[in-house]
Amino acid sequence: MTTWILAVIRRCVVALALSMVLVCSAMGQDQMTAVHAAVGVLPPFVMKQGDQLTGFSVDLWNEIAARLKLTTTYQEAPDVGTLLDLLRTKRADVIVTGIFYSTERDREFDYSYPIMETGLQVMVRDEGGSAAPTPLKDVFNLLFSKSALIWLGVALVIIIIPAHFLWLLDRGNEDGASPSKGYFPGILHAMTWATTALVSQVQTLPRQWLARIFGLLWMFAGVVFIALYTAELTATLTVDQIRGAINGPDDLPGKRVATIAQGSATTYLRKIKAEAQEYPTLDQVYRALLDGKVDAVLMGAPALRYYAAHDGAGRVKMVGPEVDRNDLGFLFQLGDPLRRRVSTEIVALREDGTYDRLYEKWFGGE
Repeated sequence: MTTWILAVIRRCVVALALSMVLVCSAMGQDQMTAVHAAVGVLPPFVMKQGDQLTGFSVDLWNEIAARLKLTTTYQEAPDVGTLLDLLRTKRADVIVTGIFYSTERDREFDYSYPIMETGLQVMVRDEGGSAAPTPLKDVFNLLFSKSALIWLGVALVIIIIPAHFLWLLDRGNEDGASPSKGYFPGILHAMTWATTALVSQVQTLPRQWLARIFGLLWMFAGVVFIALYTAELTATLTVDQIRGAINGPDDLPGKRVATIAQGSATTYLRKIKAEAQEYPTLDQVYRALLDGKVDAVLMGAPALRYYAAHDGAGRVKMVGPEVDRNDLGFLFQLGDPLRRRVSTEIVALREDGTYDRLYEKWFGGE
């Protein structure tokens, strides 16, 4: 009897233990994993509508999180540097705002499978085709341009040198180019004659025969110089009127160009010797352009195109092709196993059409 009771108790314990294992297993499968995601507002990737976050990157991550049974807590960061610090100090598990691939970041963090391939593009102020002409401003800009100043410097040099020859050969002749025998004011008379001969016709030739021959040659050289100088200024003014100051990336060297601080565009701008001016937020980047503090903006093409089509419509325009094309991806802590699971889901989303649906929602049919 005792043996039979013990056997029943044993079977009950085994059944209870097996039930507990099955229950725990089921609970483990249904349990959601908490993930802390860092985001920076970057339309149309991340946008804020009231207290809710939306945008292409947010929608894409939410779809992945649902498939992987992840619960996401979003934390906003004001700039790229803060985003990276949140991940670096393990206060965030992933950066959901699309981040351009770079060698430096890849050494410190892990990238997911790409969520998009895009490049950098230039945005400038839209002056409009109906802007009133400003001839006086154009003339001043032309006269004080680098090209004009170089030509004036050359003219000064080629006036001083011939003036000394004329003074040496013709000094002391009352009706000549330099009536005074002394260096002062004789050299000033000679420079006045040389300048007049360069820009117009003189009334008096040097009296000394060698100085007279030199003077005639100098007058001919003056005609050639003025013709070349006029042609250069005319060509410069014509080119500036035909095309804007900045029509694409090739026009950026030497220009003031705004971009987001610690973004990938900074490296490109330094490489082409443009004057990169970094701002911590997008609003400051766009405001710098609209206020005329910079000549152009260089950043990721999707964000700039979105701004140009919405808040910047009629005030800014996109110019030139995309350059320095690269991949965008989610960013994880180095060695995080979640990165591989997320990458697998990104591939799955591309294959089943979900990615295309989200892309068309935020970027249209591009």
